[in-house]
Order: sequence, then C-alpha cells, then structure tokens
Amino acid sequence: MAGSTFGNLFRITTWGESHGAAIGVVVDGCPAGLTLCSEDIQKYLNRRKPGQTQYTTQRKEADEVEILSGIFEGKTTGTPISMIVRNTSQRSGDYSDIASYYRPGHADYTFDEKYGFRDYRGGGRSSARETIGRVAAGAIAAKLLGELEITVDAYVESIGPVSISMDRFNLEEARRNPTGMPDAEASAQAEEYLQKCIENQDSAGGVVSCKVHGMPAGIGEPVFDKLDACLGQAVMSIGAVKAFAVGDGCEVSKKNGSTNNDAFCNVNGQISKKTNHAGGILGGISDGSDIILRAYFKPTPSIYQKQQTVNQAGEEIEIQIKGRHDPIVVSRAVVVVEAMTAVTILDELLRNMTSRLDGIKKFYHK
Repeated sequence: MAGSTFGNLFRITTWGESHGAAIGVVVDGCPAGLTLCSEDIQKYLNRRKPGQTQYTTQRKEADEVEILSGIFEGKTTGTPISMIVRNTSQRSGDYSDIASYYRPGHADYTFDEKYGFRDYRGGGRSSARETIGRVAAGAIAAKLLGELEITVDAYVESIGPVSISMDRFNLEEARRNPTGMPDAEASAQAEEYLQKCIENQDSAGGVVSCKVHGMPAGIGEPVFDKLDACLGQAVMSIGAVKAFAVGDGCEVSKKNGSTNNDAFCNVNGQISKKTNHAGGILGGISDGSDIILRAYFKPTPSIYQKQQTVNQAGEEIEIQIKGRHDPIVVSRAVVVVEAMTAVTILDELLRNMTSRLDGIKKFYHK
C-alpha cells in the first residue's frame, strides 16, 4: 500500500487497522537530544481517545502508547522512533453484515475497486483509529517546535449551524467542554443541536480552526511545495476532511485587492502587517504572522437511520448500520489537525536550513 508515509526530513509512517492487533507509527528524522517520554505522547493521545463524552463513539480504548525505539535515558537518539498502541476493545462482529455491501459515505466500494479486497472490520486502514499514529508523531513534532517557541493550537470553530463568537473566545474553555469550542455559549447551543441529531439517528459536520504562533518568516517553497500546499496535503489527508482553507480562504474570491491586501508596517523595528487576510503565508512562504488554517469535516457517514445502497452483486438493498460510531468527528479531530500541522511545520523548518549559504556557513562556523 503506497501513501502511508508523510514528510521529507521529518518523516512519519503510520501502520495498523482499526480491528487489528495494534496501531502505530515510525518517526524518522527527529534530531538527537530532545527530552522525550511516553507521557509527552500520551497527553496528546488522551485528547483523541474515544468514549469520553456522549458525542463520541462509545468504544472504550485506553490508547496507551509504548515507545519501542529511538529513546535512551530520556532523550531522542536521532534514530527512528517506533511507537505502538494496542487495540483492546474490538467488536468485529458488529461489522460482519457489511462484508457484502457498501456503506454510503464510506470507502467500502472504492477499496474494493482499488484492491479487490478490503478489511471491513471498522473500516480497516481507512478507520479514524489510523490517526493514533499521526497524533503520536505530532506530539513529538509539537515538543520540538516548543524548543523554537512555536505553538500549534486548534479548536472547533463550528458544529452544524452553530459557530463561535470571537468576542467570547477562550481557548481554555475548548479544552474542558465536550464540543471543543472555545466559546461556552456556542458550545451549549452545539450540544443542543447534537442531541437532536442523536435523537434523529443522524450525525453532524463541523469546522476545525488551527493557529501556528511564533512562526518565522521565510519558511516554505515558492512553487510546488508551497507552505500552504504542504499544509493542505497534510490536513486533507485526514479522514472526513472535505475542504481546507488558509486565512480568509474562499471569502477572498468576493473581495477587491484593496480590501484583501495586508498592509505592511514597522512595529518596534520589525516588519509586520496591519491585518492577516493571507493567514500568515504569501507566495507559499511564511510571512512571520500567525498561520491560520481551517479544516472542514463532513458528517460521520455511519448513522443509524435506514439507508439505500447496493451489495457486491449490484443489487439495491436497504441497510441499517450497527456498531459504535461518533455522531460528530470534529471534537476528537482537533488534536489530529494540530498533529498534522505540527509535523508539516517542523518538516518545512528543517528543509529550510539549506536555503541560504550564509546559514550553512554559520551552522558550520565557516
């Protein structure tokens, strides 16, 4: 299977299936000398762990990480870091019925067309549990970025028709409520909406917003590997993400140049901008402002309503899906967006180290 590795210098390879023995990731390219332990990884995994609220799948998994390699005496050695999380709450019998038909909104049909065979237990490789490896790798990337005073923070901006108000923005609120929204009032409204979805045996979509703070100017490549293009690939590779935006995103198509351009200014001797419609990226290269991006998630396709589909023989049938499913994915996806953003930003920072001769000479004291 191609496409399970992401990154250039900081590379991650995820492996495992939802109902297999375990899920894991191998991280290559992490510099030696970073203080790291399993607790650094676990606190990120705990944020995506299932079964914590009524709005997530009730599959109970401890999601305890074990670091198998790449760490000695509490520090990274510069060699590949391998991590594993064992699956302990598989109920594969819940999925036996779907072996012969295609669930609407899922990758069942496309997997069959591509491989001629699929692991139907919980979606196999296309399950959201694949993101465990991404989050574990992202925790390492985030800690490395912290050494450079760069932070990556994501939150739920909207659920269905309910959006947050920036006037009530409080990131700490997002970490303590079940929706992941940094606005207590909007969160309460979203919970009411989600309860109606559950009563109607339905699901909801939403938007995750992410901010990278402390990013230096000059990171990213100007042509095919634009920083926003790399971030787009990273975020769009997350299951259920159907759209991606940087800065004002699609809204720029409605503006004039006079209202969309960010005026430059001088703040205490530093070049800055008066606004940030560009979302911190110009010409595919970071401009030193906060990088602002959004990921748009579709509603969970596994709903308990009766649906129309076809079986492998092409016969039209009616189905009613069983199992344990999230009525909404964005709340648990917040940390996944953070992780993929952190991995991408770190990879681009490392790539940038060879962009200028004066930087290379300075590094080698020449």
